[in-house]
Formats: sequence, structure tokens, C-alpha cells
Amino acid sequence: MMKSQDVVVLLKLVSLEDGEREIGQQPARYGVVTGEDFYSVRGLEAALGISKTEVSASIKRSLDSGIAIRDRKTGRAKPNRRQLREFIVHGLKFVFPAKPGSMQRGLPTAFAAPVLRESLHSAGNIISVWPYARGQEMGQSVEPLFKTVPEAAERDERLYAYLALVDAIRLGHQREAGVAANLLAGRLG
Repeated sequence: MMKSQDVVVLLKLVSLEDGEREIGQQPARYGVVTGEDFYSVRGLEAALGISKTEVSASIKRSLDSGIAIRDRKTGRAKPNRRQLREFIVHGLKFVFPAKPGSMQRGLPTAFAAPVLRESLHSAGNIISVWPYARGQEMGQSVEPLFKTVPEAAERDERLYAYLALVDAIRLGHQREAGVAANLLAGRLG
């Protein structure tokens, strides 16, 4: 049975793959500070704030469900992008629903995040935020998929965009969720 952090781990792996493609060469696989391979359990723990045990269990669940596969060359787990997209677009909001909460300071998500800010204009002034002590925006709180999402998103712009699109799908009505799903499909390929 999947857990919400599984989606966060998979999207981080997608973000790492996207970063490799943007560089257009052999990836910078090792973190400057940690010296760890970004794809290793320790590297993912450092990037996401999810324990090594949970990262390992998450990868196992994703492999078992088919949302991740083993890379033939490296042997590491990698997201099955098509399956991941299908799960996010058609199932995520039912398995891990999002409900707007109280007004709090936080990091903008969903339609208030940079990835969607220009695509949709809301009728109101209230934005959605992940509660976060260092956040600069005031808005209606939305529980992130995992408690460390704001910190991880702050460190990785691509991951932030993916997680904000996921929240737009979780929170949005049909039109808004459709716009987010199309943007997500374009990014996931």
C-alpha cells in the first residue's frame, strides 16, 4: 500500500533525471556538501528530510506497485513516468485528498506557486500555502504530501514545480485540475 511520501520520493527522482537532461552531459551525481550520490538512499534522505528507512521502504513499495522500475544500466530505481502521471492525475486526490485549512504563513502551492501563477487567475485573493515557519506568504494552509515538503521544495525548484502541480490536481476543480494535469504531463513526458 502506497504512502504519500512515495509520491514525494518519486518526484524527487524525476527532478534528478530532469536535471541530468538539462545539463546535457553525464550528471553531477554527488552532492557538494554530503559527498553522497544524489540517487542513493542517503542522498535522498538529505534532499527530502525523509529517513533512510522510509526512503528505502518507499522505493520498495514503488517498485512493487510498478510506479518505479529498475534501470538496466545502473540498477537503481527510476520512476515509470507514464504510470506515475496516471496515478497522480486519476487517483491521487482520492487516495491522498487535500482540504484547505486555516490561514497560516507558508510557501505558496497549487495555483499560487510560480509554475501555475500565470496559467490561472483565481477569483479570490486567498492563496494556498504549505505551512512553513520561513514562508513569506499568508494563505489557506494545505497539508503537504509529507511534512518536509516545504524544505525540500525550497532547495529544488523542479521538485517544487512538480509538488505544486500535484497539489493543484488534489485541490482543483475540473478545469483547474485539467490545466495542472496538462502541465504535469508535459513535464513528465
